[in-house]
This record gives sequence, C-alpha cells and structure tokens, in this order.
Amino acid sequence: MNEWLPSLNALRAFETVARHLSYQRAAEELRVSPAAVKQLVGKLENTLDGLLLERVGRRLVLTNLGQAGLEDLTEGMACFKAAARKMRSGTKDQRLIVSVESSFAATWLVSNLDDFRKNNPTVNVLIDSSQEIVDLASGAADVAIRYGVITDQSLVTHRLFDDLIFPVCSPSILEKRDIPLSLSELRKFPLIHWNTSQLGWAEETKKWFGWKPWLKHFGETGINLSAGLHFSDYGQAVQAAIAGQGLVLASSPILKEALNNGLLVRPFKEQVAAEIGYDVVATLAGKNRAEVAAFVEWLVGAIG
Repeated sequence: MNEWLPSLNALRAFETVARHLSYQRAAEELRVSPAAVKQLVGKLENTLDGLLLERVGRRLVLTNLGQAGLEDLTEGMACFKAAARKMRSGTKDQRLIVSVESSFAATWLVSNLDDFRKNNPTVNVLIDSSQEIVDLASGAADVAIRYGVITDQSLVTHRLFDDLIFPVCSPSILEKRDIPLSLSELRKFPLIHWNTSQLGWAEETKKWFGWKPWLKHFGETGINLSAGLHFSDYGQAVQAAIAGQGLVLASSPILKEALNNGLLVRPFKEQVAAEIGYDVVATLAGKNRAEVAAFVEWLVGAIG
C-alpha cells in the first residue's frame, strides 16, 4: 500500500499550483477552472490526510507536507512531459526547445547554431526568443540561456561567461581619430539607448546598460543623456550602432564577432565588469537527457 500512487491528475494539479502559488494561474496553465484545480488538490489532501497548501493573509503558501515531495514531483512531471513530446513526434528525431533572451539569439546564437545542427542532425532545435523568463519546470522549454537572472536550487546552472560592458560604435563615425579616446570626448558623439526596464534581470546587472550609471562609475558628468535613439530590442540597438548612428553599451561576449571583423570598435578603454553573466540552465531531470547534454556541451565549447 505504501507504493500506491494517488491520482496523476491530482498530483499534476498540486504541482502546478505549487509552482505558481496561485489557483488562478495554475488553472490558466492547465486550461481548466480554478474550482476544478481546487477540487483536485482537495482530493489529494484527503488521500494524503493532510494539508498541502494554506492561506497566510492573502498569500498561498506550501505546508511542510506540500514542500516534502515537491522537488521529486516537479522532476517527475517534467519526465512525463518529455516522454509525451517524444511519443507525439512518432520519430527518432529529438526536439529541443531553447528559451533565450532575444539579444543573445539575434547577435550570437542564430548565427552559430548551424554548427550544432551539423554535429547533431537528429536534434530539431526550436528557438523561443523572448524577454520572458520561461518556467522550465512546466515543460515550456528544455534548456534556457539567461543573463543576469538569479536561478534557484531546482535548476542546474552552468556559467558560460562573465560580462564586460563598454561603449562600441562603427569605425565610420570616428572620422579617423586615433583610439582609445578620452572618455570626455563621448559628448561629441550621438548615443544609442537600450531600455532594459522590462527585463527580468537582477537590478545590479541591468543598470550597467544605462549610460547614466555607466558614466557615473567613472565620474564622467556633463554629457547630454536625453538625446539619441532609444530601443527596446538590443539587436536593433546594435544594428543602429553598426550603421553608424551612434555609440551603444556593448555586452562583450555577445559582440565578440562584430568586434573581431571590424563592424564595431571600442573607442574608449573604460569598461565595467557586470556582477552577473550568461548562464545555461536546465532542470534536474532535463540535464540527463541526451539532447540537452549535447546542446550544453556544444554551447560551452563554442563560447569557450
């Protein structure tokens, strides 16, 4: 009797609620009503003879009983979802969904991905490029490349590289000036701004992509920071810089190729080391899948 499993529907409902700590959001993911989710969780509580969730003020929190098996349950649900995806495909080809911040996808990953595909022809890669921090435990993606996002213990994290942030521009706007220039000469050039306010990054990292805190770090004042082009997409900001429309604060590893081939140059020697860099992350269950392991191994080797 100790090995008897409760209803899988009830386990799934509880795991979803536990991830979101919200019946409403769990219902949206499961595409049922909140009442149906509550009923399934209630049945599981009756089976286990104890409360899994409780209200503390307006917040929904896990009880000790609910917390006890959550990690194993989350891993199990991820395995079920992976198995279902493979069975639905009906082929030996493996599908790998990679969640990646759009600037990394546009400026590095897409242009280098063909190398991975040549060496792993049976792995079909789907790039989910957005600013949203995808919940890997839900099965929405198999692996994620994240920047400046503090991960939790339910994920396996591998640091790809730390970051250096410095201004770059097209060599065409320097008008044959000898570089490096004095940072005070920045006022002679148009600036390109990238709005990071909507990104799920750590605030300490996000700030270094703003001209005001970056310049303040070096004690540089008196530069007009209100003028210039503004972008919400980093890839577009970089393309504007390549086109000679101004200087943009660059993420060093991402723009390595553009710097190496001369599309962009560093007019100043000043740089800031960001506190958080780029990481590739997967769930505890996902890390043992062959296609996830192959992608992580390739990514680490390609960047290194």
